[in-house]
Amino acid sequence: MLRRLLPTLLALGCGLLALFWGLWSLQRLFIQERADARAQLRISREALEEYATQSLRHTLGRQLETDLPAIHAAMGDPLAPGEGYFLRFRELQFLPRATRPVEGASTPARRHYRALVEALDTGTSPDAAWGERLTRLREARAALDKNPARAETLATELLRYHAEHPLPLERELPFLLVLLERLAHGPTTPTLVRALLREGLPEDFGGIARSAGLQRDLLRSRSRLTAPDFEFLRAHTTRVSAMLGEPFEDFLARAREADAGMLVLPGAIVGPTLYGERWYVEPREDVVRGIAVDLDALLDALSQELRAKGHFGVEGRVWLKTPDAMLPLEDLRLGVSVPQWTRAEEAIEERYGLKTLLVGTCGLLAVAIGVMAVVAQRGRYRYIELKSDFVATVSHELRTPLASIRLMAETLERKLAQAPPETRAYPERIVQAADGLGFLVENILSFNRIDKGRWTLRRSPVRWEELASMLRADLQDGGGAVPVHFTSDTGDARVDADPALLRLLLANLVRNARAYNRRSPVELRLRAYASQGEGQDVVVFFEDNGIGIPEGEWENVFHDFYRLDAEGSLAHGSGLGLALCRKIMALHGGRISIETSGPQGTTFCLRFPPSPAP
Repeated sequence: MLRRLLPTLLALGCGLLALFWGLWSLQRLFIQERADARAQLRISREALEEYATQSLRHTLGRQLETDLPAIHAAMGDPLAPGEGYFLRFRELQFLPRATRPVEGASTPARRHYRALVEALDTGTSPDAAWGERLTRLREARAALDKNPARAETLATELLRYHAEHPLPLERELPFLLVLLERLAHGPTTPTLVRALLREGLPEDFGGIARSAGLQRDLLRSRSRLTAPDFEFLRAHTTRVSAMLGEPFEDFLARAREADAGMLVLPGAIVGPTLYGERWYVEPREDVVRGIAVDLDALLDALSQELRAKGHFGVEGRVWLKTPDAMLPLEDLRLGVSVPQWTRAEEAIEERYGLKTLLVGTCGLLAVAIGVMAVVAQRGRYRYIELKSDFVATVSHELRTPLASIRLMAETLERKLAQAPPETRAYPERIVQAADGLGFLVENILSFNRIDKGRWTLRRSPVRWEELASMLRADLQDGGGAVPVHFTSDTGDARVDADPALLRLLLANLVRNARAYNRRSPVELRLRAYASQGEGQDVVVFFEDNGIGIPEGEWENVFHDFYRLDAEGSLAHGSGLGLALCRKIMALHGGRISIETSGPQGTTFCLRFPPSPAP
């Protein structure tokens, strides 16, 4: 069954292969179409993201350039706003300002302040370091009420002495505070004393302890004082500023700055960098400048700008695509979230899925059709096999009665040896009919066995001359109404084949030659040729003088159960003779064909594969 279905399976396989190749090509087009659509959206997204990224980089750089004057001012003036600025020169950080006090609750500055006040009130001196200062301060204070000009001179000398003889910070600041409180005298307050609160001493005072103003000095010294001492000095400085009518709001604002002090940047900064999404810094040679940024606000502003330009709808937004604690600006990438594009991508995928489903359905339908075709063909061949099996079974069952009929006909022929001639012919005709029917039965059985692959080939070296001798003997014993003249020219040709099958092949050719013939005698000729040397082909020609076969039927006559309707022919049979000959040749790896055919007869060509040398 499988052997019969093999051509159908091959044809269906080739057809399905071609169909699936076409479907796969179509699917590849769908895949390419989806890729192109997604690529178009991706290019638009990437272009918008690149625009947003460059815009943010430009905004950060522009903001820093705008804030550079304020950064430089905050660096030089402690009273200038310093929150949100970063400045580092080499390894020294100036901004943000260090606002973290010394740990602990000790108050040395308060203690010195109270000691100074007590000494001034009692006319004593707490130690030698204060002696000269307190003496000069008392003289200047005494001159304020009597001689303001004298007081101005004494205050100037006192401040010059102060600049030239500095004291430790916890002593210097309380002294300046006491000096301001004692010499504050409304409009008659010495000019340098009033300037000492904010502007500081003039440059010509020199000295390493020249004051830049008590407010500035206190702010710069914040990280060297404890929290209670700083708060104490801040309160008294504010009070004396109010007494003298000097501004102090900026002083209070700087005193309340909440920065913790040092901003530690990990690693070396080689270019503009976004640090912690809160600071933007730029290194330039030995200087690193930076500003605090509100990244969320910048991204919202950028989203509004893109929305105003019509790049996306109200639902679109810009977001940081590469968040990192230390993000170089060249690595900064922004992402753009556009719901319309998301819906477009979903529509692309939906269309692609639908097309893929259609392709898959076509493939499944093709497979289903193929399966149905195989099932139908299998049913057809099953029917043929059942019919063949039935014919073979009937033919097999006919063997015994045919043998009995022939045996009885031969017995009857012997017993009627003395009977009249017309009576003696009956047994002979019965024998001939039985032989013909027996030959037909044998053909059917042999055809069925070979067709189903049940024939076991028994190869042996066979000389064609021996086959010709056996054929000649069979023709002499077979008798018949028309005499047969058989000649052979086979030389020493031989083949490696099954003798029984070759004898059956020749018998079928002889039967056809006698059946399709109007001449007497029937002329038959067998010629065999073998090429010289080992492994050469053997070609055999079988010639008759029959009525011939039309050229258009040369291939059809080898089909199963095919018979020619020859006019005037009395041929009877199953149409399996030549089909059996072709199967026998195929079983040996050879081929049978019609070489020539016409009114003068037909020549069959049998071509055998090479046989080993004897």
